[in-house]
Amino acid sequence: MTELADVVIIHTDGGCRPNPGPGGWGAVLRQHHHVREMCGGEAGQTSNNRMELMAPIMALEALTRPVLVHLHTDSTYVRNGITKWVLGWERNGWMTAAKQPVKNVDLWQRLQAACARHRVEWFWVKGHSGVADNELADVLATRGLQEALATSALAT
Repeated sequence: MTELADVVIIHTDGGCRPNPGPGGWGAVLRQHHHVREMCGGEAGQTSNNRMELMAPIMALEALTRPVLVHLHTDSTYVRNGITKWVLGWERNGWMTAAKQPVKNVDLWQRLQAACARHRVEWFWVKGHSGVADNELADVLATRGLQEALATSALAT
């Protein structure tokens, strides 16, 4: 039986301003009394959905050993995609039920691989509803966007 203390609790968020446009992602990882905050972004053209996918990918890829993960996202796209749709997409050669190519297939495959290393339980949380770590993930996503834009400005 896995003790609750052995669970890594992750809250993620991502977004763009405007969408599509520059974007950022953020993640808060908690285990015991350890907390890790992560963020990143893209200064070029990306989408809300890509940033929502990057957050759990980067958080899961940062874990150094297989663990039980409670992953909280405010994105129904991410939660439904990974828990309901992805196996059908894969079975259908990464085509939707409407026979269209799956969008963001590169990130869905990367998320599948990241999940395969762990036991991930997915939870949806309403965005901007006062859940502290979801609010913090939103702040981190904004920071990731701002840092990406600042780095891009320095490079020009």
